[in-house]
Amino acid sequence: MIDIQHLTHVYPGSRKLPPRTAIADLTMAIGEGEFCILTGPNGSGKSTLFRILCGMALPSAGRIRIGGHDLLAEPAKARAQMAVVFQSPAVDKHLTVGENLRLHAALYGLSRSDLAGRMDEAVSWSDIRDRLQDKVENLSGGMARQVELAKSLLTRPRILLLDEPTTGLDPSSRRSFLSALHKIQRERRITVLMTSHIFAEAEDADRVAIMRKGELLALDKPQTLRALLGREMVVVQSRLPEQLEARIRADLKLHTRRHGDEIRLQETDNGASLPILEELLARYRSDIDSIAIKQPALEDVFIHLTGKTAAEIERENLETVSP
Repeated sequence: MIDIQHLTHVYPGSRKLPPRTAIADLTMAIGEGEFCILTGPNGSGKSTLFRILCGMALPSAGRIRIGGHDLLAEPAKARAQMAVVFQSPAVDKHLTVGENLRLHAALYGLSRSDLAGRMDEAVSWSDIRDRLQDKVENLSGGMARQVELAKSLLTRPRILLLDEPTTGLDPSSRRSFLSALHKIQRERRITVLMTSHIFAEAEDADRVAIMRKGELLALDKPQTLRALLGREMVVVQSRLPEQLEARIRADLKLHTRRHGDEIRLQETDNGASLPILEELLARYRSDIDSIAIKQPALEDVFIHLTGKTAAEIERENLETVSP
């Protein structure tokens, strides 16, 4: 449903800053009915890709097909397949929920007869079905986001694009929104591409695309990506991480990765981590602040691929663009 081939986008430079490549020769495809999350730190190119897919920016090079239509050659046919939920709110908080939905329907040319059935369909899954007469400004952040999603469903899209849709939501509202989104996607077989810098939000996706500096580092099922790191890892925190890491490598001949005050040891098969943990405590207890055995998460995959945490890369990006 979404086919991206050799996509590149370069922002022009200025007197103070050189040109910046936001997307570098990106190739990826998302199948019909698939839920794919595009993740990575801020500055990785997610929002630029989203703007291009929505038709809000033209790429420097490459080709995109949406539902079989070339986005650049047939933009109207391509966009007719899609609905979009932007990061910034796109509802009028001074209008009621129902007024927002009716206004959106009118903009898309839906007749009153079409709207009656589609309105019920669009809100049937949600907590706002009994709040149609309430102004959006009186809703919680999570429920206001549900209005955004319901509005996008009025046109019965085949493809749903969402740009950081949980931004600003509390943990409970975030879970409710994502649960509703997954339910709708499964029931209606909608193809979903959602950007997020929160790795935990990608754990339940069909596939996850991880980006850094405009490049695609990985695209696969979450469980397949986590399997790259084995079943378990030992994580050690120390006040003297550099010295402790050197001693561990010299004494135990183990492969390690260090991130700040955290040392990650060679990933192991299930059950093999406990002897390593016991050996570390026996030798270096006084130098260890905390130690744990954990199962890899997608954020650990990102660290494995880049050698840095997302926060470290975001700091680097800020330093790079600062004049």
